Amino acid sequence: MRRAGVLLFAAVPVVVTAAVYAATPDGSGDSGGTRLSAARQARQEAKTRAESERAEDAEVIADAPAGLEAPAKKELAQRLVASAENSTLDWRSAYGYIEDIGDGQGYTAGIIGFCTGTHDLRTLVERYTDAHPHNGLARYLPALRKVDGTPSHQGLEPGFVTAWKREAKVPAFRDAQQKERDRVYFEPAVRLAKLDGLGTLGQFVYFDAMVFHGPGTGPNSFYGLRERALAEADSPSEGGSEKNYLDIFLDVRRKAMKARKATIDTSRIDTAQREFLYDGNLDLRTPLRWKVYGETYRVP
Repeated sequence: MRRAGVLLFAAVPVVVTAAVYAATPDGSGDSGGTRLSAARQARQEAKTRAESERAEDAEVIADAPAGLEAPAKKELAQRLVASAENSTLDWRSAYGYIEDIGDGQGYTAGIIGFCTGTHDLRTLVERYTDAHPHNGLARYLPALRKVDGTPSHQGLEPGFVTAWKREAKVPAFRDAQQKERDRVYFEPAVRLAKLDGLGTLGQFVYFDAMVFHGPGTGPNSFYGLRERALAEADSPSEGGSEKNYLDIFLDVRRKAMKARKATIDTSRIDTAQREFLYDGNLDLRTPLRWKVYGETYRVP
């Protein structure tokens, strides 16, 4: 059922009835009177809840099944993501992975595809350096801050790639990658999926979308995709069909991928998540068989 005007985020209605004006850093309205749309404000509020109101959310979903948070399912989720991100089921082999894949986001690196152009790699190194000041990546922080938000490698060459690969052999940095993956991607995605009434498959669908599209509030980032899906169908927590809602979410996500690049391969949806959904495997039970980029993967 298409909903008009009211978008439910984190099981609480967020209704924005007036335009909101962006403020400049000094707190005044900008010179052009730039308007932030009600939709963008709703996305920002949803993201704020996911990042800052964890205790309240935990109370709401306290009795929900473990779902993707169960150790075996979380391991499965990482293997599924790795099949699409690194063409392997051995996600732990990607700690030292780093390359510029030509997507305009600078270097992509590590177990979840942290990028020098999308804030998360910089944040990872900053947090790691706070705990381990003398690590081999710390000296690149000034350059990482400068290139953040751009595809540039300025200040990172020629040594950053080598430094990343070397640091990836350090157990503390591997642990830091896992913690940042969980903090930024896994935990918010699973929590919001549970609040939307989704089971294990739906939680994975949210997680993979968070990884690929990023935890931003733009229309083609995770919160924008979720907003659009909720505008087209009721989530299970609103009394809707889980299968129908996920089908629509995957439609929305696929369109967003194609909007990024018309020739992009969408097999992580078409011959993986969509097939799990159409098979009725809402619990993401194993054994699983799926294809990504034409390659077949199996988990017994």
